[in-house]
Amino acid sequence: MGNAQSCIIASLSVCSVYLFYAHIYRSHSLLQTNVICSERLPSFGYLFGKYLIKALTRRPGDLYTTTTKEKCEVAYTVLNCRLETPLLRRFCSASGYGWDYPDSEYRDIPLCFPELLCLRLMLMVLSADSFRLSPAGLVRVRQSLKTLQPIDELKKGPFTLHARVLEYRPVDAGVEVDIRLSATSRSSCPVWESVLTLLSKNKFHKAARPEDENKCQPDGPVPADVKRVEIRVPWSSGLRCAWSFSDYSPHQLLSLPARLFGCRAQTSPSLWMLSVCLAEIEKHKGVKSITAPINVAVQFKEPLSAPGKVVITFWETPAEKDQSSAQSISFHMEQHGSRVAHMVGFICRT
Repeated sequence: MGNAQSCIIASLSVCSVYLFYAHIYRSHSLLQTNVICSERLPSFGYLFGKYLIKALTRRPGDLYTTTTKEKCEVAYTVLNCRLETPLLRRFCSASGYGWDYPDSEYRDIPLCFPELLCLRLMLMVLSADSFRLSPAGLVRVRQSLKTLQPIDELKKGPFTLHARVLEYRPVDAGVEVDIRLSATSRSSCPVWESVLTLLSKNKFHKAARPEDENKCQPDGPVPADVKRVEIRVPWSSGLRCAWSFSDYSPHQLLSLPARLFGCRAQTSPSLWMLSVCLAEIEKHKGVKSITAPINVAVQFKEPLSAPGKVVITFWETPAEKDQSSAQSISFHMEQHGSRVAHMVGFICRT
């Protein structure tokens, strides 16, 4: 009996040492460097624990100073990344492209898919000791996407992902932070880049009324050939991103503990909203409308509740001076039956 208890205690001790090494010590050591191999990423459990600690000890809307002067920059690089076809299929199925989209000829990888590959990088950035904001309750307010080459270049071999904090800006509503995500091909050529603007909202700030700031007001006159598409927002849109996308982003999985701290999370994630809009534009305008090189600028207005209905509206805007350049496309997503915008965007050729 005594020998059996000793064996059990010894086994538990070995397991504890292994778990400590694999999920805590190893992950802590990896985060001390800015360049990490994709085969040896920090443990999600360790990153999630750091997220919770920072969320409990920091107040949203405050800009904190770094404790170490030597390492104040937050930037990470992941080497030797590879594209996983099953993950791409789940993304296409959940975001309106169709599960068989990767098998279609002459169709590039969806514009938002590389961001999915950067979600672990995003979690590393937000839980970093030098990140100067509380990671809880961050809201995506703006985003710019840029493709310099077809994203299909990532299929041709190992590629590299980058994430870097660019700037912190105090605003009336709190503090904004710009985070740049990028992907480079195996030949070190830039392929895709995205700049996310996240807002850490001050709870004492009074939000503007939706009827004052969140109405769809295009810059110029809307032409007659406007295309309107009505789609349903399933109640599971957030869960589809969390499970189908394997979403480790704070906007979905990490929004659950954020609610415990009084932060309201969007029911339908911004990544899903933008992906659905781009999918509908490609269906009606053709693949060439979103073929590289292009720029996409998006502003997120009101949270999108689920379930419900939304109307996606898009139209072409002719070029003003350079007649040889292709036409641009303006689009927005608004609530069905009202003029309140959830998202406003613009696509132009570079």
